[in-house]
Amino acid sequence: MTTIARNGEASVELDAGTALDALKSLELTKGQIVAATVNGEEWDLDRPLPDGDVEIAPIAADTEQGRAILRHSVAHLMAQAVTDLFPGAKWAIGPPVENGFYYDFDVERPFTAEDLEAIEARMSELMAEGQTFVREELTADEARARFADQPYKIEVIDSLDSSEVDTGDDGDVTFTVYRNCVGDDEDVCVTERWADLCKGPHIPSSNRVPAFKLLRTAGAYWRGREDRPMLQRIYGTAWESKKRLNEHLEQLEEAAKRDHRKLGRELELLHFPDELGPGMVIFLPKGAVVRKQMEDWSRAEHLRRGYEMVYTPHLADERMWVTSGHLENFGELMYDAMEHEHARYRLKPMNCPLHILAYRSKTRSYRDLPLRIGE
Repeated sequence: MTTIARNGEASVELDAGTALDALKSLELTKGQIVAATVNGEEWDLDRPLPDGDVEIAPIAADTEQGRAILRHSVAHLMAQAVTDLFPGAKWAIGPPVENGFYYDFDVERPFTAEDLEAIEARMSELMAEGQTFVREELTADEARARFADQPYKIEVIDSLDSSEVDTGDDGDVTFTVYRNCVGDDEDVCVTERWADLCKGPHIPSSNRVPAFKLLRTAGAYWRGREDRPMLQRIYGTAWESKKRLNEHLEQLEEAAKRDHRKLGRELELLHFPDELGPGMVIFLPKGAVVRKQMEDWSRAEHLRRGYEMVYTPHLADERMWVTSGHLENFGELMYDAMEHEHARYRLKPMNCPLHILAYRSKTRSYRDLPLRIGE
């Protein structure tokens, strides 16, 4: 089995080599490398390369791609720490997000600030162990058996089909699992400490995490739906250096001072009563003045630039969203249907389909285009 790894004009021939072997041979390991791309696909450093010609490039920790891999790896370690400290906890999903990561858990009670401190301390212990992230491929049935006691993982497995996940040579759906392992043999998971259903890739080992911080907790409905269980979400962040972490934390601190919810209360502009629900706001008299001035300015700018105004309803028959494709593609993110006089209505997720109806209100010529309509 021979692989020709290429990077630009440089190439190297390997026998059963890994991505790291190829990068070393091509002298591409300068700096903090967390993973590689192989023919455009993100690849673990210790994962064997496929046979034949491959194009390979390093992924550095100080890039957005590298930070996402680092943060996802730290999310796994956080989930491992939570399950260590909270026996019986069920874990859902934990992706990297802009400037950080989160993970959702089903636990008996909400997490506290003291819990976050304990989880951080446990994570530091796990990182010091130098655990490796070992990739394993499973069939759908093997994955179900592996996570039989994790209902959220079972739901994820059942919801995926062959068009969304990798398939093996025989066409069967293939799932990847990453195992947090300790032991002396780098090629074998001597002792498995934790495992998660995950596409990967991950950093080579837990002691390669330069800097991280857990930030806050929040409630989050599973799948974003109010009829599903309320889970406890932990947000965190991780960076390629302590310096970058500290800079980010300082930015968060400065942003908190300017938070519109904080200033809105202090200046008596806005009110966020719990009874209204998350994100709902009442504009107090001073805030109403500011809002009206902004609306007046916006309308004046639209008219000055040649736009005409239309108004469309906030509700539409559900059939509208079937036609537009919103219900099929974004149904889980839309509000539930409201029934009235044998019809089903949905709050509009955007204006575009209703503006199309405004356009269709009469026969038009191509000479009418472009229409400049604001709302």
